[in-house]
Amino acid sequence: QVQLVESGGGLVQAGGSLRLSCAASGRTISTYAMGWFRQAPGKEREFVAAISWGGRSTSHADSVKGRFTISRDNAKNTVSLQMNSLKPEDTAVYYCAAKIWGTIPAAREREYDYWGQGTQVTVSS
Repeated sequence: QVQLVESGGGLVQAGGSLRLSCAASGRTISTYAMGWFRQAPGKEREFVAAISWGGRSTSHADSVKGRFTISRDNAKNTVSLQMNSLKPEDTAVYYCAAKIWGTIPAAREREYDYWGQGTQVTVSS
C-alpha cells in the first residue's frame, strides 16, 4: 500500500510559478510510474503529466507542454511538478497518482492504483 500526499498548491497570479510535490510513504515508488492529474470545477479529471519508474520517459498533456515539467527523486520517494507561466485555466485540484510496475509514463486515469487527496491551485488573472 502506498500513501501519497501532495503539497505546494496555493494562489498565484497569471504568469507566475508553483512547484507541487508528492511525498510517498508505505513503499518505495522506484518501480511505480507516477502521474499528475487535475480537476477543475464542473469538469472531469484530466491528465497533466507522467513519468516512468526510472525517470527516463515523461509525458505531458498538450495544454501544459513547455510550461510544466514532471520530475522524480526515487531516493527521497517524491515526485514534483514544476509549473511555470501559469494561466487562469490551470486552476484546479491537482492529484498525484502511482501506477504499479510503471515502465512507461501512463496517461490514462484508470491505469493508476493509488491516489493522493489533492492540492488546490488557483491562478488569478
